[in-house]
Amino acid sequence: MADCTHDCSTCASNCSSRKQGSMIKPPHARTHVRRVVAVMSGKGGVGKSLVTSLLAVRAQAYGLKTGILDADITGPSIPKAFGVHDRALAAEDGILPVGTAGGIKMISMNSLLEHEDDPVVWRGSLIAGAALQFWTDVVWGDLDLLFLDMPPGTGDVPLSVFQSVPLSGAVVVTTPQDLVGMIVKKNVRMAELLNVPVLGIAENMSYYVCPDCGKAHEIFGQSRAEELAKKYGIPATARIPIDPAYTALADAGRIEEADTDPVAEIFTRILGSREIK
Repeated sequence: MADCTHDCSTCASNCSSRKQGSMIKPPHARTHVRRVVAVMSGKGGVGKSLVTSLLAVRAQAYGLKTGILDADITGPSIPKAFGVHDRALAAEDGILPVGTAGGIKMISMNSLLEHEDDPVVWRGSLIAGAALQFWTDVVWGDLDLLFLDMPPGTGDVPLSVFQSVPLSGAVVVTTPQDLVGMIVKKNVRMAELLNVPVLGIAENMSYYVCPDCGKAHEIFGQSRAEELAKKYGIPATARIPIDPAYTALADAGRIEEADTDPVAEIFTRILGSREIK
């Protein structure tokens, strides 16, 4: 239908799209994941992979069996942040994820390339297909939480993943600039259309604490995290500071040593949300 919103709960019973049934794809037969959370952003460079990493590290430290699916096929950065350079191995019936030093399971395009710096020069349909195969063909085993590090925007890959993977919720990553209000709205609206609850908004580069005087400076403008959360009914927020330690740890492949306190509220919401199955 030309006016289809992709929200089947509001569709008439004779809607052709509704008759096709659910588009959700089952995971690998030897995979059991209790909760899947997508980390998304409307634009690149806002720190989406950092937020994904901090949430995963906190989950693992909490005692949960945790995984990261790096769905940013053409710009994977998760393996570098965790210092993982091993290639994924093939089993008889699927692909085995690689593991971090702290025990987080991970799959990324960089785990499949012969050389980490080889570019992935593919068209959109192939990229979306690869992202979905990380869900259907990877032997994740038994996981409590799987975080999906999404590519920016609302294009082929985010749409395919949101329609095909049974998401428990999403976290939207942004920065303090006024421009992001419009971008956040696009992410929230996409999640609403596809019936995925937005569990938190993470504002990266929110402030900088002067090491000399200890005063917090909002370098990129006044924080809008609480304002946006209230406006769009998002239940949890995180304000992540500009901290050279994050950059240094990620560059050194030691992000598992990072302070995860800034994402504590969102992590608590992920654990306790009634919307999560």
